[in-house]
Amino acid sequence: MVQIKEFRIVMPMTMEEYEIGMSYTIMKMEEQNTNSQEGVEIVEHRPFEDELLGKGQFTSKIYHLQSKIPSWLKTFAPPNSLVVQEESWSAYPKSKTGALHCPFFNKCSLTIETVHVADSGSSENVHGLNKEQLAIRQVEYLDITTISKDYWSKIIGANNIDLTSFKSQKTGWGPLQKGWMESCKPKVTAYKLVTMEAPIWGLGERLEDLLVTGERALFLACHRLCFAWTDEWFGMTMEQIAEMERKKNLLLQKTLKKTPTVLTNGQPEKKMLSNTKPAIKRKDVQQEQGLASVLA
Repeated sequence: MVQIKEFRIVMPMTMEEYEIGMSYTIMKMEEQNTNSQEGVEIVEHRPFEDELLGKGQFTSKIYHLQSKIPSWLKTFAPPNSLVVQEESWSAYPKSKTGALHCPFFNKCSLTIETVHVADSGSSENVHGLNKEQLAIRQVEYLDITTISKDYWSKIIGANNIDLTSFKSQKTGWGPLQKGWMESCKPKVTAYKLVTMEAPIWGLGERLEDLLVTGERALFLACHRLCFAWTDEWFGMTMEQIAEMERKKNLLLQKTLKKTPTVLTNGQPEKKMLSNTKPAIKRKDVQQEQGLASVLA
Protein backbone atom coordinates (compact mmCIF):
# COMPACT_ATOMS: atom_id res chain seq x y z
CA MET A 1 0.00 0.00 0.00
CA VAL A 2 1.31 3.44 -0.93
CA GLN A 3 1.61 5.98 1.87
CA ILE A 4 1.46 9.70 1.05
CA LYS A 5 2.31 12.00 3.94
CA GLU A 6 2.72 15.77 3.65
CA PHE A 7 4.66 17.52 6.38
CA ARG A 8 4.35 21.29 6.70
CA ILE A 9 7.08 23.09 8.64
CA VAL A 10 6.74 26.82 9.31
CA MET A 11 9.95 28.84 9.86
CA PRO A 12 10.11 32.46 11.15
CA MET A 13 12.32 33.95 8.43
CA THR A 14 12.32 35.05 4.80
CA MET A 15 12.64 32.74 1.81
CA GLU A 16 16.19 33.97 1.20
CA GLU A 17 17.22 33.46 4.83
CA TYR A 18 15.74 29.98 4.85
CA GLU A 19 17.72 28.90 1.77
CA ILE A 20 21.00 29.97 3.36
CA GLY A 21 20.16 28.66 6.81
CA MET A 22 18.99 25.23 5.68
CA SER A 23 21.96 24.78 3.32
CA TYR A 24 24.32 25.54 6.20
CA THR A 25 22.43 23.23 8.56
CA ILE A 26 22.52 20.24 6.22
CA MET A 27 26.26 20.66 5.67
CA LYS A 28 26.97 20.84 9.40
CA MET A 29 24.77 17.82 10.17
CA GLU A 30 26.52 15.74 7.51
CA GLU A 31 29.93 16.63 8.96
CA GLN A 32 28.81 15.80 12.49
CA ASN A 33 27.49 12.40 11.42
CA THR A 34 30.52 11.31 9.38
CA ASN A 35 33.58 9.54 10.74
CA SER A 36 36.13 7.07 9.37
CA GLN A 37 33.61 4.20 9.39
CA GLU A 38 30.16 5.65 8.79
CA GLY A 39 28.49 8.72 7.41
CA VAL A 40 27.80 10.50 4.16
CA GLU A 41 29.78 9.82 1.00
CA ILE A 42 29.41 12.40 -1.79
CA VAL A 43 29.54 10.55 -5.11
CA GLU A 44 28.60 13.34 -7.50
CA HIS A 45 27.70 17.02 -7.30
CA ARG A 46 27.01 19.06 -10.44
CA PRO A 47 24.59 21.52 -12.05
CA PHE A 48 21.47 20.31 -13.82
CA GLU A 49 18.71 21.85 -15.89
CA ASP A 50 15.22 20.41 -16.00
CA GLU A 51 11.94 21.40 -17.65
CA LEU A 52 10.02 20.82 -14.42
CA LEU A 53 12.37 22.20 -11.75
CA GLY A 54 14.52 24.60 -13.76
CA LYS A 55 18.22 25.04 -13.00
CA GLY A 56 19.78 23.67 -9.85
CA GLN A 57 22.25 21.24 -8.31
CA PHE A 58 22.17 17.46 -8.68
CA THR A 59 23.76 15.46 -5.86
CA SER A 60 24.32 11.74 -5.47
CA LYS A 61 25.18 10.48 -1.98
CA ILE A 62 25.73 7.13 -0.33
CA TYR A 63 24.76 6.76 3.31
CA HIS A 64 26.81 4.37 5.46
CA LEU A 65 24.72 4.44 8.63
CA GLN A 66 24.48 0.79 9.61
CA SER A 67 24.87 1.37 13.37
CA LYS A 68 21.79 3.62 13.37
CA ILE A 69 19.51 0.97 11.86
CA PRO A 70 17.01 -0.51 14.40
CA SER A 71 18.01 -3.94 15.67
CA TRP A 72 14.77 -5.56 14.45
CA LEU A 73 15.56 -4.55 10.86
CA LYS A 74 19.04 -6.07 11.07
CA THR A 75 17.41 -9.46 11.66
CA PHE A 76 16.03 -9.31 8.11
CA ALA A 77 19.18 -8.08 6.40
CA PRO A 78 22.91 -7.97 7.15
CA PRO A 79 24.08 -4.46 8.17
CA ASN A 80 26.34 -4.01 5.13
CA SER A 81 23.36 -4.54 2.80
CA LEU A 82 21.56 -1.50 4.22
CA VAL A 83 23.79 1.05 2.51
CA VAL A 84 21.61 3.45 0.51
CA GLN A 85 22.37 5.64 -2.49
CA GLU A 86 20.35 8.85 -2.68
CA GLU A 87 19.88 11.19 -5.62
CA SER A 88 18.48 14.71 -5.28
CA TRP A 89 17.66 17.60 -7.57
CA SER A 90 17.65 20.93 -5.73
CA ALA A 91 16.31 24.00 -7.51
CA TYR A 92 15.11 26.23 -4.69
CA PRO A 93 12.27 26.86 -3.92
CA LYS A 94 11.58 23.33 -5.23
CA SER A 95 13.46 20.06 -4.88
CA LYS A 96 13.03 16.33 -5.36
CA THR A 97 14.84 13.52 -3.59
CA GLY A 98 14.80 9.81 -4.25
CA ALA A 99 17.18 7.04 -3.36
CA LEU A 100 18.22 4.09 -5.42
CA HIS A 101 20.03 0.79 -5.04
CA CYS A 102 19.41 -0.35 -1.50
CA PRO A 103 20.32 -3.95 -2.40
CA PHE A 104 18.19 -5.83 0.13
CA PHE A 105 15.03 -3.75 -0.38
CA ASN A 106 15.22 -3.00 -4.09
CA LYS A 107 11.43 -3.33 -4.54
CA CYS A 108 10.77 -0.42 -2.18
CA SER A 109 10.42 3.18 -3.27
CA LEU A 110 10.40 6.49 -1.45
CA THR A 111 10.46 10.00 -2.84
CA ILE A 112 10.42 13.40 -1.16
CA GLU A 113 9.15 16.41 -3.08
CA THR A 114 9.56 19.81 -1.44
CA VAL A 115 8.02 23.17 -2.24
CA HIS A 116 8.78 26.29 -0.19
CA VAL A 117 6.17 29.04 0.01
CA ALA A 118 6.13 32.35 1.90
CA ASP A 119 2.98 31.52 3.84
CA SER A 120 1.84 29.99 7.14
CA GLY A 121 1.21 26.48 5.80
CA SER A 122 -2.27 27.21 4.47
CA SER A 123 -1.73 26.20 0.82
CA GLU A 124 -3.79 23.06 0.28
CA ASN A 125 -2.25 21.49 -2.82
CA VAL A 126 1.13 22.99 -3.65
CA HIS A 127 2.26 19.65 -5.14
CA GLY A 128 -0.59 19.46 -7.63
CA LEU A 129 -1.88 16.06 -6.50
CA ASN A 130 -4.79 14.41 -8.28
CA LYS A 131 -8.04 13.33 -6.60
CA GLU A 132 -6.80 9.81 -5.90
CA GLN A 133 -3.59 11.08 -4.29
CA LEU A 134 -5.43 13.72 -2.26
CA ALA A 135 -7.81 11.06 -0.96
CA ILE A 136 -4.99 9.10 0.72
CA ARG A 137 -2.71 12.04 1.59
CA GLN A 138 -2.21 12.74 5.29
CA VAL A 139 -1.14 16.24 6.39
CA GLU A 140 0.82 16.97 9.56
CA TYR A 141 2.08 20.33 10.79
CA LEU A 142 5.46 20.16 12.55
CA ASP A 143 6.12 22.77 15.24
CA ILE A 144 9.89 23.24 15.56
CA THR A 145 9.53 23.86 19.31
CA THR A 146 8.32 20.25 19.70
CA ILE A 147 10.64 17.74 21.35
CA SER A 148 9.94 14.21 20.09
CA LYS A 149 11.05 11.06 21.92
CA ASP A 150 10.69 8.43 19.21
CA TYR A 151 13.59 6.18 18.12
CA TRP A 152 14.73 8.32 15.20
CA SER A 153 14.56 11.60 17.11
CA LYS A 154 16.88 10.15 19.73
CA ILE A 155 19.27 8.83 17.08
CA ILE A 156 19.43 12.11 15.16
CA GLY A 157 19.93 13.99 18.41
CA ALA A 158 18.36 17.47 18.34
CA ASN A 159 16.30 17.08 21.51
CA ASN A 160 18.63 19.03 23.80
CA ILE A 161 17.55 22.36 22.30
CA ASP A 162 14.79 24.44 23.88
CA LEU A 163 13.55 26.92 21.28
CA THR A 164 10.97 28.30 23.71
CA SER A 165 13.87 29.94 25.58
CA PHE A 166 16.42 30.41 22.76
CA LYS A 167 17.09 33.95 21.54
CA SER A 168 19.40 34.81 18.64
CA GLN A 169 22.04 37.40 19.52
CA LYS A 170 22.46 38.54 15.90
CA THR A 171 18.83 38.80 14.85
CA GLY A 172 16.81 39.00 18.06
CA TRP A 173 14.68 36.08 16.85
CA GLY A 174 13.05 34.06 19.59
CA PRO A 175 12.13 32.81 21.99
CA LEU A 176 9.33 30.95 20.23
CA GLN A 177 6.38 31.06 22.58
CA LYS A 178 2.92 29.52 22.23
CA GLY A 179 1.16 30.75 19.07
CA TRP A 180 4.38 31.84 17.37
CA MET A 181 3.47 30.21 14.04
CA GLU A 182 0.39 32.42 13.72
CA SER A 183 1.98 35.65 14.96
CA CYS A 184 5.50 35.67 13.47
CA LYS A 185 6.39 37.72 10.39
CA PRO A 186 7.96 37.03 7.94
CA LYS A 187 7.53 33.30 7.60
CA VAL A 188 8.17 30.49 5.11
CA THR A 189 6.67 27.01 4.99
CA ALA A 190 8.43 23.89 3.72
CA TYR A 191 5.84 21.54 2.21
CA LYS A 192 7.48 18.10 2.17
CA LEU A 193 5.56 15.35 0.40
CA VAL A 194 6.74 11.84 1.28
CA THR A 195 5.53 8.99 -0.93
CA MET A 196 6.46 5.54 0.33
CA GLU A 197 5.74 2.02 -0.89
CA ALA A 198 7.27 -1.23 0.37
CA PRO A 199 5.54 -4.20 -1.34
CA ILE A 200 7.15 -6.82 0.90
CA TRP A 201 4.84 -9.45 2.35
CA GLY A 202 4.89 -9.50 6.14
CA LEU A 203 7.30 -6.56 6.42
CA GLY A 204 6.10 -3.83 4.09
CA GLU A 205 3.80 -1.88 6.39
CA ARG A 206 6.29 -1.88 9.25
CA LEU A 207 9.09 -0.76 6.94
CA GLU A 208 6.94 2.01 5.50
CA ASP A 209 6.08 3.29 8.95
CA LEU A 210 9.74 3.12 9.99
CA LEU A 211 10.99 5.22 7.09
CA VAL A 212 8.17 7.76 7.11
CA THR A 213 8.72 8.22 10.85
CA GLY A 214 12.43 8.60 10.18
CA GLU A 215 11.85 11.31 7.61
CA ARG A 216 9.53 13.13 10.04
CA ALA A 217 12.23 13.08 12.72
CA LEU A 218 14.83 14.29 10.21
CA PHE A 219 12.66 17.17 8.99
CA LEU A 220 11.96 18.28 12.54
CA ALA A 221 15.61 18.04 13.62
CA CYS A 222 16.90 19.95 10.56
CA HIS A 223 14.51 22.82 11.10
CA ARG A 224 15.08 22.95 14.86
CA LEU A 225 18.84 23.11 14.34
CA CYS A 226 18.52 25.65 11.53
CA PHE A 227 16.84 28.05 13.94
CA ALA A 228 19.17 27.20 16.83
CA TRP A 229 22.24 27.85 14.64
CA THR A 230 20.95 31.20 13.36
CA ASP A 231 23.93 33.12 14.74
CA GLU A 232 26.32 30.85 12.82
CA TRP A 233 24.81 31.33 9.35
CA PHE A 234 22.95 34.67 9.47
CA GLY A 235 24.64 37.24 7.23
CA MET A 236 26.24 34.67 4.91
CA THR A 237 25.66 34.69 1.16
CA MET A 238 24.84 31.78 -1.15
CA GLU A 239 28.26 32.26 -2.75
CA GLN A 240 29.86 31.60 0.63
CA ILE A 241 27.59 28.61 1.17
CA ALA A 242 28.60 27.17 -2.23
CA GLU A 243 32.30 27.47 -1.37
CA MET A 244 31.70 25.85 2.03
CA GLU A 245 29.84 23.03 0.32
CA ARG A 246 32.71 22.40 -2.08
CA LYS A 247 35.16 22.14 0.81
CA LYS A 248 32.73 20.03 2.83
CA ASN A 249 32.37 17.49 0.03
CA LEU A 250 36.14 17.03 -0.11
CA LEU A 251 36.35 16.81 3.68
CA LEU A 252 33.65 14.12 3.84
CA GLN A 253 35.47 12.13 1.18
CA LYS A 254 38.67 12.21 3.27
CA THR A 255 36.94 11.62 6.61
CA LEU A 256 34.95 8.58 5.50
CA LYS A 257 37.87 6.34 4.62
CA LYS A 258 36.27 4.56 1.71
CA THR A 259 36.97 4.67 -2.01
CA PRO A 260 34.00 6.46 -3.63
CA THR A 261 31.45 3.91 -4.82
CA VAL A 262 28.08 3.79 -6.46
CA LEU A 263 25.67 0.89 -6.08
CA THR A 264 24.52 -0.65 -9.34
CA ASN A 265 22.14 -3.61 -9.19
CA GLY A 266 23.16 -4.06 -5.59
CA GLN A 267 26.87 -4.29 -6.42
CA PRO A 268 29.44 -1.58 -5.59
CA GLU A 269 31.37 0.06 -8.39
CA LYS A 270 34.20 2.57 -8.12
CA LYS A 271 33.25 6.13 -9.03
CA MET A 272 35.27 9.29 -8.52
CA LEU A 273 33.79 12.42 -6.97
CA SER A 274 33.00 15.02 -9.59
CA ASN A 275 31.65 18.55 -9.48
CA THR A 276 32.81 19.62 -12.90
CA LYS A 277 30.39 17.91 -15.25
CA PRO A 278 28.21 20.17 -17.42
CA ALA A 279 24.55 20.74 -16.74
CA ILE A 280 22.16 18.16 -18.18
CA LYS A 281 18.50 18.19 -19.04
CA ARG A 282 16.11 15.63 -17.58
CA LYS A 283 12.68 15.60 -19.20
CA ASP A 284 10.86 13.73 -16.48
CA VAL A 285 12.45 13.92 -13.06
CA GLN A 286 9.22 12.66 -11.49
CA GLN A 287 10.02 9.18 -12.77
CA GLU A 288 13.06 8.94 -10.48
CA GLN A 289 12.06 6.95 -7.41
CA GLY A 290 13.79 4.74 -4.86
CA LEU A 291 14.33 3.94 -1.22
CA ALA A 292 15.39 7.07 0.65
CA SER A 293 17.83 7.28 3.50
CA VAL A 294 16.75 7.98 7.04
CA LEU A 295 19.39 10.59 7.69
CA ALA A 296 20.52 13.34 5.35
